[in-house]
Amino acid sequence: MEFTISQIAAMLGGEVKGDGQGKINMLAKIQDAKPGQIAFLSNPKYENYIYTTQASAVIVSKDFTPRKEIKATLILVADPYNSFTQLLEEYHKMMSFQKTGIEEPSFMGNKSVAGKNIYRGAFSYIGHNVKIGDNVKIYPHVFVGDNVVIGNNVILHPNVKLYADTKIGNNCVLHAGTVVGSDGFGFAPQSDGTYKSIPQMGNVIIEDDVVIGANTVIDCATMYGDSTVIRQGVKLDNLIQIAHNVEVGKNTVIAAQTGISGSTKLGEHCVIAGQVGIAGHLFIANNTSIGAQGGISKSIKEEGQKLIGYPVFDVKDYFRSYAVFKKLPDLNDRLRQLEKMIQGSGQDTPVNQDSLSQ
Repeated sequence: MEFTISQIAAMLGGEVKGDGQGKINMLAKIQDAKPGQIAFLSNPKYENYIYTTQASAVIVSKDFTPRKEIKATLILVADPYNSFTQLLEEYHKMMSFQKTGIEEPSFMGNKSVAGKNIYRGAFSYIGHNVKIGDNVKIYPHVFVGDNVVIGNNVILHPNVKLYADTKIGNNCVLHAGTVVGSDGFGFAPQSDGTYKSIPQMGNVIIEDDVVIGANTVIDCATMYGDSTVIRQGVKLDNLIQIAHNVEVGKNTVIAAQTGISGSTKLGEHCVIAGQVGIAGHLFIANNTSIGAQGGISKSIKEEGQKLIGYPVFDVKDYFRSYAVFKKLPDLNDRLRQLEKMIQGSGQDTPVNQDSLSQ
């Protein structure tokens, strides 16, 4: 798949400086690029490579001033990093949506319908009364349960499982092994010490422009008519657990190995780092940032906080506390030395080290 440099510049809203008719067939790093490839320069540390790169074109800032001759054609843009990211996204879309047709064996149930330009991979299963939009790509071994609704331009990678009644919006990507709509962790303790399963009757709603990483699990809501909801623009990493009745607000991002307990509501534009644990029935305010391995046991009501630790507290306070904490062994040694000095001076009242340590 080839494009001229001028075509790429038009896509990015950039200005061509050099030969706009050169052909581009691949994206590459500026230090590794070869003829026919396009790179970008954003970090000044890499400027030296622009004078030696073999790339046919390089995306640079409009205010970039070269110190010597450059062989590559330049595309001048406001933000080279964002422009290259946009190019990667477009390239990925073209590659991801190339597949069409129905591979056998595959199954589609009664009263199920699919839109135009569909791809259904081998061994995929689509249940009854399913509605699938246009340009949807369903890879091999995907399971789609009864009454599921899937919007346009959705990619379901291999082994994705959508339980019955799940609703997926437009422009979503679910990576391999994702499970949506499985039972929440609901068990009632019995008098004899056993546990009785509580039926989970709700569903999951995933809005537009959501990306879900590999092997992430999103549980259905408990009661019929209720939903676990992933709002528009949310990005979930691999290996995340979203429990029943959770709501994740718009444009929130969550990193790997995070677990969110049942009925917790995350606000919009939150940033949740890896291995964060969030207890159930909590509210997390908009624009909250939680550092890696943070533990949240109570609601966060003030917007815009940056928190870390277990339990979490303000990130600045955390690092001040850590500066003291890492010195505790040295402080303990100094206390022992002081105690010996005081006892050696003949004073009647020894220092109680435990009281000083508290």
